[in-house]
Amino acid sequence: MKVRVLGSSAGGGLPQWNCSCAGCTAARAGEVEPRTQSSIAVVDESAAGPRAFLVNASPDVRQQLTASPALHPGSTRRSPIEAVLLTDAEIDHTLGLLILREGAGVTVHATAASEAVLREGTGFLTTLEAYCPVTVVPVGLGVEAALTDDLTYTAFDLPTGKTPRFPVRGERSDGGSAGGPEEGRVVGYRFHDRRTGGVVVYAPGVADLAPLRAACDGADLLLVDGTCFHDDELVRLGLGRKTAADMGHVALERSLDALADLGVPRVVLVHVNNSNPILLPGAAEGLVVGKAGVEIGTDGTEFSA
Repeated sequence: MKVRVLGSSAGGGLPQWNCSCAGCTAARAGEVEPRTQSSIAVVDESAAGPRAFLVNASPDVRQQLTASPALHPGSTRRSPIEAVLLTDAEIDHTLGLLILREGAGVTVHATAASEAVLREGTGFLTTLEAYCPVTVVPVGLGVEAALTDDLTYTAFDLPTGKTPRFPVRGERSDGGSAGGPEEGRVVGYRFHDRRTGGVVVYAPGVADLAPLRAACDGADLLLVDGTCFHDDELVRLGLGRKTAADMGHVALERSLDALADLGVPRVVLVHVNNSNPILLPGAAEGLVVGKAGVEIGTDGTEFSA
C-alpha cells in the first residue's frame, strides 16, 4: 500500500485565515511551507488500477486532491477514491464530505458515535444525502475489515475525556450514557497490506498513548498526533483558553519518550497546529523532536508499506 499525507495541519491550516502567530506569519512570508488540514489517502496499487481511500475529508479536500496526481480521475467523473474513513466527526475532518457531493455517491466508514453526530449534530450526512446517495459502513472497534482483497483496516478507540460539542440523544453532556462512556467518538486506524505484510497506523487525535501500544505492534509506520508541543501553548500565546489536553490532544513535551518506546521504526507527526513551534526553522522544540527520532510530516509526503 501507499500512504500519502494530504494534509498535515490541525484545524484552520497554516496559515490560518485569522491568525498572525509566528507560524502563520512565517507561512505568509514564504519562510515555511503552508499546510492544509489533516487527512491522508491510503492506496492499494496491487489491482489493475489504484483503489484509494481517504481517511477524513477536510475542508481543503479539493486542493489536496488537485495536488495528488495519483488520485486524479482516470476518465470523466470516475475517481479512484472509493470511500472516506472517519476518525471522528470534527468539522475539520468531515466538512470535505460536502465537497465530494458531485460524485455518483459517497461511501463513508464511521462509528455509530460519529454517524450520530453527523446526523443529529452537524447534519452533514443529511445535507449530503440531498445531493447524492450516501452509504454508511459501520466501523466496529477491534474488528478487521476488508477494503480490497489485500488491504484491511482495524479501528481502535482513542478516548479523549473531553466534553463532546454535539451530545447525541440519550447521552449526557459529559459524553457518558446509561451504559457508561460511549466508545468510538474518536478512533485510530491500523492498515494492513496482506500482500506485502506492511502495517501503517494513523492516529491524528490522541489524548492518551496507552491505546496505541497494541495497535502499533509490528507496525512499520505511525502517523500520529503532533498538535501542540506545550500543553499550555494556546494559552501562553494568547490564542485560546484551552490546553492541549482540554482539546483531547497529548502535548509532545509529554509524549515524545512514550512514542519512542512504542518500537515503531518510523514515527511521523501529523495534525500539527499553527501554534506549534516545531514548524519554525531552528526552533529548540523542533530539535528536541529530531533528537527523539521523530519526523515532522508535511503535505504531499508519501510512504510505502
